Amino acid sequence: MSLLAWIPFYPLVSFLILIALGKRLSWGLASTLSVGAIALSAISSALVISQLASADSGIISVKLWSWFSLGGGEVNFSFYLDSLSAVMISVVSGVGLLIHAYAAAYMKNDENFSRFMAYMNLFIVAMLILVLADNLVLLYLGWEGVGLCSFLLIGFWYQEKENVLAARKAFIVTRVGDTAMAIGLFLLFKSLGELNIVAVNASAHALWQIGDELPYWIALLLLGGAVGKSAQLPLQTWLPDAMAGPTPVSALIHAATMVTAGVYLIARMQGVFLLSPEVMSYVAWIGALTLLLAGVAALAQKDIKRVLAYSTMSQIGYMMLALGAGAWSAGVFHLMTHAFFKALLFLTAGSVILALHHQQDLFKMGGLLKKLPVESGLFIVGLICLMALPGTSGFFSKEAIIATLWSSPTAGPVLWWGAILGALLTSIYSCRLFFLAFLGASREHDKVHDLHHDHPSVLLRWPLFLLALLSLFGGLISLDFTEVFSVASSADGVQEPAWLHSLAIATPFIGIAFAWFFFKSYRDNNGEALEMKPGGLNRFCGDGLGFDWLYHYLLVRPYCFLANINRRDVIDQLLMFNGWYVRLWHDALSASQNGSLRWYAAGIGLAVVCLAGVITL
Repeated sequence: MSLLAWIPFYPLVSFLILIALGKRLSWGLASTLSVGAIALSAISSALVISQLASADSGIISVKLWSWFSLGGGEVNFSFYLDSLSAVMISVVSGVGLLIHAYAAAYMKNDENFSRFMAYMNLFIVAMLILVLADNLVLLYLGWEGVGLCSFLLIGFWYQEKENVLAARKAFIVTRVGDTAMAIGLFLLFKSLGELNIVAVNASAHALWQIGDELPYWIALLLLGGAVGKSAQLPLQTWLPDAMAGPTPVSALIHAATMVTAGVYLIARMQGVFLLSPEVMSYVAWIGALTLLLAGVAALAQKDIKRVLAYSTMSQIGYMMLALGAGAWSAGVFHLMTHAFFKALLFLTAGSVILALHHQQDLFKMGGLLKKLPVESGLFIVGLICLMALPGTSGFFSKEAIIATLWSSPTAGPVLWWGAILGALLTSIYSCRLFFLAFLGASREHDKVHDLHHDHPSVLLRWPLFLLALLSLFGGLISLDFTEVFSVASSADGVQEPAWLHSLAIATPFIGIAFAWFFFKSYRDNNGEALEMKPGGLNRFCGDGLGFDWLYHYLLVRPYCFLANINRRDVIDQLLMFNGWYVRLWHDALSASQNGSLRWYAAGIGLAVVCLAGVITL
């Protein structure tokens, strides 16, 4: 069997062992199994990618078995590796390995540790299947698998109602997008008779012309799936609430991997999306509006993890903006670099939360630069990459996106300015977070917990150092997608002003300078209690610009009202009537079988009389 087929096999075996044996495994054995399985996947990924580099066709594929027949053709359980899926398996297995190692230390004292690591392993399996699938059915299997794992991990601490509600919300909201995606896949198969991804993209260009109606609707439905999984407008409301799960879950699923599945789907189905310039424009506008909305919402958050959650929405908005503008390579490049520095930020935030006895309120932190110098330094590395300061990985990938927007026919100057405003907001809310948590004096936490007393220091810190190195220097990694993506087109005759790139580079520094003066009370605080300024605007932004309120009144309340009216369920009553009818005859016939010969003789006589009457008539 090809080495490619073994990549998801190791975490699958680990999941089965962990879920079967559960609490009977010690922490050491359970962590060795789970982390070791991801390590084997990461090593196998590196070896397969090295084979891909020397392959003449630039592709490695392997068929494991025939799955089922459909429409006269076969759907196979097959894996397909090219430069795009190579980047994805590198992120999933590489960053996933570091997060798993950290999670083994972070969750050491949890009584359900084995179950937690089993779910994490299962997520890696589903994500690897998603990005390696050579057909749309297998991709959808992985797609639904990561949704299931997200539900299980968000609600892992199900003893608290808030976590259960957050898991349910994530599951329901993403199902809306998944349903749209499934309809799009049905339309694709009905129109093309193909499910193989490469064949679908080729057949689409052979059958349809740019601007045809059918590819427009198919691309729009696939975009529905992408915005649901990647938490983009209008299905973005689940991601901030998903921070109720353990912090390693936030790092792995809701920052580095699962939420980028929508970006991967659009990039993988490039052949269909290019046939619909209108949908490409929608992708760009959705990305731009999401990054601005998330940036504004992040400015009014009190919870450190919710700030990072909105930051994730914003950065994925940049990726969607890049794809919509035709900057395919830049979008995937930012996907990779974002995985590095956002995983670093979430995991470092987890260390801070542990040190502060699970305190997540920024207004109750302060002074951590002196109390936690190592974690503070690592968090600063993540923030400067998030703000895209020159020389960091975030700078290379974000500037590559912004540089293509002005001349793009589906983006243009308006969305370029949107991206610049998003970069400004990013630097402002990043500085606000840093000032509140790390500068000033301590607020409400005189004693900081020794992180390494109950948790292994090697697993708790070394993944952070490696992620910091990747965050700083990951922008130097060279990616070649010439065999995967078509060359992005640009508007003819569009002249870019000379100041574009200078302003893009200067924008984060403008945001830092603004935050330095505007949030002076946060960075100079002497230990006095801080509260968010009262006001409707702060509350409005803190609630995600009212989308939860809007959906509650437009969708949730009407649904609950109708459900209450129909609480006895009309359909169920029809079925129950059928049961009542059968029961009635059962009771009648049972009563006639009483063992009395007189009743039987009378019954026979009555039947004869009735029969004679029928014959006579």
